[in-house]
Amino acid sequence: MPVIDCRNIVKTFGDRTILANATFTIRRGERVGLVGNSGSGKSTLARVIAGLEPRDGGEISLRRGARIDVLEQEPRFEPGMTAREVVLGNLVAWGKAKDAYDEVTAEISSAATTTSDAAMEALVHRQAEAVDAVERLGGWERKHEAEAIVDHLGIEDAGRLVEDMSGGERRRVALARLLVGEPDLAILDEPTNHLDIETIEWLETFLRDRFRGALLLITHDRYILDHVATRTLELHDGELDSYDGGYETYLEAKAERVAQSERVERNRQNFLRRELEWLRRGPKARRTKQKARIDRAHEALGKKAPKAERVADLRAETMRQGKTILQTNALTLQRDGRVLIDSLDLALSAGDRIGIVGPNGIGKSSLLLCLLGELEPASGNVDVGSTTRIGSLDQGRTGLDDDATVREAATGDRGYVEQGGEPLRVGSYLERFLFDNAAQRKKVGVLSGGERSRVCLARLLCEKTNLLLLDEPTNDLDVSTLGALEAMLLEYEGSALIVSHDRWFLDRVATSILAFEADGEGRVELFRGNYSEYAEKRAAERRRAASASVGAAFVKPGAAAKPVASAPAPSQKLTFKEKRELEGLVERVEAADAEVAAIEARLSDPETYKDASVDVAELTRQLEAARELASELFERWEALEARSEQGA
Repeated sequence: MPVIDCRNIVKTFGDRTILANATFTIRRGERVGLVGNSGSGKSTLARVIAGLEPRDGGEISLRRGARIDVLEQEPRFEPGMTAREVVLGNLVAWGKAKDAYDEVTAEISSAATTTSDAAMEALVHRQAEAVDAVERLGGWERKHEAEAIVDHLGIEDAGRLVEDMSGGERRRVALARLLVGEPDLAILDEPTNHLDIETIEWLETFLRDRFRGALLLITHDRYILDHVATRTLELHDGELDSYDGGYETYLEAKAERVAQSERVERNRQNFLRRELEWLRRGPKARRTKQKARIDRAHEALGKKAPKAERVADLRAETMRQGKTILQTNALTLQRDGRVLIDSLDLALSAGDRIGIVGPNGIGKSSLLLCLLGELEPASGNVDVGSTTRIGSLDQGRTGLDDDATVREAATGDRGYVEQGGEPLRVGSYLERFLFDNAAQRKKVGVLSGGERSRVCLARLLCEKTNLLLLDEPTNDLDVSTLGALEAMLLEYEGSALIVSHDRWFLDRVATSILAFEADGEGRVELFRGNYSEYAEKRAAERRRAASASVGAAFVKPGAAAKPVASAPAPSQKLTFKEKRELEGLVERVEAADAEVAAIEARLSDPETYKDASVDVAELTRQLEAARELASELFERWEALEARSEQGA
């Protein structure tokens, strides 16, 4: 059943066409990703669909009673409201139904014995209607679920006024408000901005497994696009192309479509060449009976060639690195009496590309500021090599003069920029960042977030460097420019330290992960490999810790818990230790299953959510860990049991 049906939508700004007869349908429960280059009109399309901006043509049909909610990049709130009031305010319908139930239940409880049967029957009927309404609107625990969403999104002190919060905090409040409201169609414009990786992973799971409405996702987070979207729309030159599946499937289908388009264009060009040769042979070759052939040639001439997609071309100029690039020795950073980093020893080698991850506010940006000499350490020191030349990109994209033109902001008064050892005109250089002649004369103050990011990249890459410090470089970039940035970093001959929450990006470029631990002790650890390898190592550590915890809880007094060993080749017989392990595995599996059941029972008990001392988010994490352990133990039992039977 369609939630919204859009036919031939037209939207223009001046002489520029943003949407040209865009036609698409979003059905109930469908999850649609929307991709396109920066400035292609994705946010405009979202606002038109939501009714926040008028259209210049076309029709939009919304299912009767359907509700649309949109997460904008700059959300607005009524003044004087706390974060909790904003979020719970989106439970208006549920709140009215719950109040109606409480009211009629109180009336039934206080009804006098003299109340007539007819009157009591009417009260019971009203109560049943209220029960149906509450359950239809999400059940009895909606308020507690809403508070759990606030907790998962990292909204600290929900009693604070929203106007006193930072831009990132306000975005999280707006996202919580939308998720709690459960609209029929949720339009999420860059929902992962200002979220750390742990929160993004929670949001991905929530949208995929728990959100019941339809989704339109506008995001550069390619993992979310790949794991959540069931269909992908691409907006280019005012037109929409639809591809089934998530991001990876979209890339494959688009590559085939582009290849097909190129084949069609080659065939058209070959046909034109042959027909033009024939037409030039003279009047005898163009008799009346050949009129159809001439018409076909003119028709082919009238067709436009497919427009080539513009993609950023990012290149960096590097210089030779010395023996020492950058090194920290027992580096300790503090802020407001809190230890951000405790005794960090880090030495960069040539070619290192280290991704820096951790919760928001834990000290990742502070580390980069310290390495740049803009923040004094509490103790320890930073040793920068004599030949090291640092280029940096800060998260706020500061240092841009809004009154300057793109050309002035990116390259100053230069006429040329050195690229590949050769001088390149500034105009041609900026075209590599998708700024044509007209765009180069624009004032910085009118640029979109993605365009400002490209100006900052152009300013960074016109200088020779051998060490890059990048703070959230993927923010506001479209997926094609992200690909160009990844390619540049993979070819970069220097080293890089990169703060990022983009898991796809870190998987492509990072050679190591520097992880800030959320333990409040300033612990920072270095892991070799990309983000997925780091995440798997951490998951394995959590499984081992959970296994030890559950095993210790069920071990017999005086006996030591036996570790779960990795399975050897199936052809081997069980060792003595493995036989002993197999004997106790059934009990351990049963214990793990019992732990899962116990936590599930607590989470399904309404009383759990009424107890303010209960950390629902922590309970949920414990449930996930217990389920992983139960699955691991069962798989281990199956493997040992199968080998035991083979060796019998």
